[in-house]
Amino acid sequence: MRILLVNVPHPAIGSRIPKEQLPPLGLLSVGGPLIDDGHEVSLIDGEFGPIPIAALVEEIVRRAPDAVLFGHSGSSSAQPIVSRVAAAVAQALPSARIVYGGVHPTYFWREILRDEPHVTAIVRGEGEETARRLMRALERGDPLEDVPGIAFRRDGQMVGTPAAGVITDLDAYRIGWELIDFRRYSYWGGKRAVVIQFSRGCPHLCNYCGQRGFWTRWRHRDPVRLAREIAQLHREHGVEVFNFADENPSAGRKPWRAFLEALIAEQVSVTLVGSTRADDIVRDADILHLYKQAGFERFLMGMENTDEATLKLIRKGGAIASDREAIRLLRRHGILSMVTWVAGFADQTDADLFRGLRQLISYDADQIQALYVTPHRWTPYYRLAEDRPVVQPDKTKWDYKHQVLSMSRMPPWRLFLWVKLIEASAQLRPRALMRWAWHPDPKIRHAIRWYYRMGRRVWFHEILSFLFRNSYREDGRTVGQHLGAAQDHEEEASRVVRGAKPGSKAALFSVVETARGA
Repeated sequence: MRILLVNVPHPAIGSRIPKEQLPPLGLLSVGGPLIDDGHEVSLIDGEFGPIPIAALVEEIVRRAPDAVLFGHSGSSSAQPIVSRVAAAVAQALPSARIVYGGVHPTYFWREILRDEPHVTAIVRGEGEETARRLMRALERGDPLEDVPGIAFRRDGQMVGTPAAGVITDLDAYRIGWELIDFRRYSYWGGKRAVVIQFSRGCPHLCNYCGQRGFWTRWRHRDPVRLAREIAQLHREHGVEVFNFADENPSAGRKPWRAFLEALIAEQVSVTLVGSTRADDIVRDADILHLYKQAGFERFLMGMENTDEATLKLIRKGGAIASDREAIRLLRRHGILSMVTWVAGFADQTDADLFRGLRQLISYDADQIQALYVTPHRWTPYYRLAEDRPVVQPDKTKWDYKHQVLSMSRMPPWRLFLWVKLIEASAQLRPRALMRWAWHPDPKIRHAIRWYYRMGRRVWFHEILSFLFRNSYREDGRTVGQHLGAAQDHEEEASRVVRGAKPGSKAALFSVVETARGA
């Protein structure tokens, strides 16, 4: 079959402002096994430009594929664009099979099949093996009922097949690197870059995230094979920066240390960027020199908030003392720390936000990323927010960088001012500016200055968008009325992957593609 993988242009601020793109790892992970099965596979990455919707549709139709596979990373904000493009393609190319995969389609397959008659099937869960089986069935005309982990229509009725099994060997399916031109992808200030993944899942129970619920358990690739793949990409394709898609690659100390040592043994000079928990950094205080030797230049740590009551509410499981110690340890070893800080909880007040600002400054992290709490239906936090009014009904803005939920004690404009003040105060304080100007490590100094250049553009863009483009209003509907009942979500969550428990997260077409820290 002629199969076309499509990454639509994403409206998120982080995709538009940096003018640097990372390849869609999820689609590449699906593409590799399909190529190995003998299919003719190609990729269109709509992020470049970005490609206008009409031009993207025209190019898809020009290639006349037998099947078009749409995948996107993370949240629901790209789904409206996927739906628009798919509908136009189906109208112009009615013989093409339209397939969706990703977090949102996994948990909204009923709504999608109800509202989008042109969709042939939806891949629910990890996509590597399921996509192979689905394409094989479509090519041979076999019954789709025999393909686990998909949803489709049969005689006008929506059908969800039994869940596909968890992929136990993450090295069994290769990434289709040949689908991209490495020269077009960059990050970290113009350096050639890709997204890579060591593990899937997370052993922790934070209720705003569904990693544990969907993946059921933490799994990792072979440490030596991943190190060898990174070295090969560097030597053969000139890749300098590797952005880890993992939520928590260091969850297992033994395999993580084995990976660090294997990469050091490859003797390649690369930049590694990833996410982890502060607890893991503190745990690994005695081997942080290996982190640095392997090439790590920054870790994003999801601290989410500096208020103990809020951390308890979202079941973060961390501690403020660990957060501070992790930042200190990373700085001692010449590794940048970025912390996420989330605003928009129901009862936050001016006093809460001012206290959060003071605590963030006292943390003395190198970079902060301020986000807004977003009630995605696949997270346990959704149940807590189900009855809250929505102030941003445009789903393309449910990207963590726009306020979605109404607050009981603060209008949107005031929360926005607080967030902008917190960002500016944290990044423009004297200590931070001194590191920008005089950091002794030239690679780290480059990274700091790149982040400031990009951050300045994003900061002003968000202000202009808030004043002239965004429309915040309560439309009289709650989160539950926008997205559906939590009970429906929990029923579906228990069926996404064998062994998953109710109250969990979504699935990805194959892997988390989101490039952290943009």
